[in-house]
Amino acid sequence: MRTLLNLAILLLTTFVATAEQASFGVVSSVPSVFGIARGGGLFGGKDKTAADKDESTTGKKYPAMTEEEIEEWLAHIPVFAVTDSNGAGVVLKPDGEQSVFYFFMSPMMANATLTTLKTNNPDMDLKISAFSLGKIWFKILNADKETEIKLKEPGSDGEGEVTKGVEYRLVPDTRDLMGARMLLTMDPSDGEKLKNGGSLTPEDAQAAIKKAMTESPKFKGTFNEIPVFMIAQMRMQRQPAEGKEGEVTQLLPMYFSLQNMVSTWQQFVSQDPNAKDVEPAINLMDLHELVDKMKQESEIDFRSVLLIPPVPMSQGGAGSTEASDEDPLASMGGDTLGDL
Repeated sequence: MRTLLNLAILLLTTFVATAEQASFGVVSSVPSVFGIARGGGLFGGKDKTAADKDESTTGKKYPAMTEEEIEEWLAHIPVFAVTDSNGAGVVLKPDGEQSVFYFFMSPMMANATLTTLKTNNPDMDLKISAFSLGKIWFKILNADKETEIKLKEPGSDGEGEVTKGVEYRLVPDTRDLMGARMLLTMDPSDGEKLKNGGSLTPEDAQAAIKKAMTESPKFKGTFNEIPVFMIAQMRMQRQPAEGKEGEVTQLLPMYFSLQNMVSTWQQFVSQDPNAKDVEPAINLMDLHELVDKMKQESEIDFRSVLLIPPVPMSQGGAGSTEASDEDPLASMGGDTLGDL
């Protein structure tokens, strides 16, 4: 069970993230949510996993989710962007021609961009602003590319220039991007090396990284392909709100951070003796493809899926990454990016 998990931790750097308060459980029947699964022999363990059983044989269909439901499903996920002191978004031209606005899944990557911009433009008053992914998913990230917006120089009092064709890019954490590529390129022999040797040699690690960088069939770009991870057997049980009656809700957690997911699973396994022999089946899909599936009738109850935001090690808890309810369109500044 630990072989691929250990590899991910070794190559992506280790940290321990405290899971949001919830009880976890293991199920023996899992839905075919994603088209890509890694488990069983890949982990150097059993020949079969719980993922070999499929809930889809029940034939039950769940109605498609509306755009409003999907926006709500994504609403608690924070993304980060460089803005001026008034919250107006900073549009860049990385190739000298195409106007690009970047949203980052990682606040550290957003801060790195901010540092570079401040170094090259010391007179500009810039900062990092947080936005709700749900509120920008349809209105900005997947809106009509020909929408007209108004651009002006930061700090300028002028009217600005009306233009269109601004490209909005959502940038994943590079560690999770590498993790996704590794999951797609590892084979059972890679897992056996870890199982038998207990650790990777520098040469093996470099070979795994090179293979991930050159042979991955997906997640080849650095933006707009956002990996989402899940362990098919993992479930969370949410208790009714304090003072309210109701049944315990069983949720399927999905993670933006491979490290968060691995750490949560390992903590759970260490505390539950019944889970020690379970071979985890890691599943992987692009966020855009996942949203497309949610907009269709499905054998998967996506309303019972909980998307877990990334938790940096220094924060130590999922609760601290919840996005604000403030309207991100307002905070981005209508006079700068236009009314989308």
